[in-house]
Amino acid sequence: MSELTAWLDVPETAAVAEATALVGEMTSPLIYHHSRRVFFFGLLHARRLGVDLDPELLYVAAMFHDVGLLTPFSEVEQRFEVDSADHARQFLLGRGFSASAAETVWTAIALHTTPGIPGRMAPVIAMTHLGVLTDVLGLGLDGLGHDQVEEIVAAHPRGDFKNEFLRANVEGLRHRPETANGTVNADILEHFIPGFRRTTTVERIIGAPWPS
Repeated sequence: MSELTAWLDVPETAAVAEATALVGEMTSPLIYHHSRRVFFFGLLHARRLGVDLDPELLYVAAMFHDVGLLTPFSEVEQRFEVDSADHARQFLLGRGFSASAAETVWTAIALHTTPGIPGRMAPVIAMTHLGVLTDVLGLGLDGLGHDQVEEIVAAHPRGDFKNEFLRANVEGLRHRPETANGTVNADILEHFIPGFRRTTTVERIIGAPWPS
């Protein structure tokens, strides 16, 4: 029997079961429950908008989208979104998914914090982004059914999500702050890390090795 939350089916596949177990082991309850809510909110938005998508790929994208905060993919310093996306692509390719499917999930995760672009892309990419926006910022929440939202949050409690999520971002990026430059994450680091100031684009242009 498939898992059902708020009248939304979680795909009953081996990849979904493995992703659930793996992310549960790799991350914290905070990230696990956030990721599950992102899937459910993304699926709700897809139904609201009449968007047809692959729920299995949406699930994998949602579950892996923040794993890079806690488990860097490699010793190379890169954006946590790319760490997360690399984990997901490796997971899918290792289980026989097509390169196209893996690339869709990679893109959904790599762009999930980028404003203005993922919403114009393929359904899995757009709905992953929208699910994140709903759970983190409350955007689109008023367009979802109140009873369904309550059931999702009951199954995956928020707790002190706002403060704990901000702390998780700081701890995940503290050792690689320059990778947040030009992203929304730089705002978080500037707010919470004493003395940290991002290098602005103006400074980068003025400091470029050109005479003019």
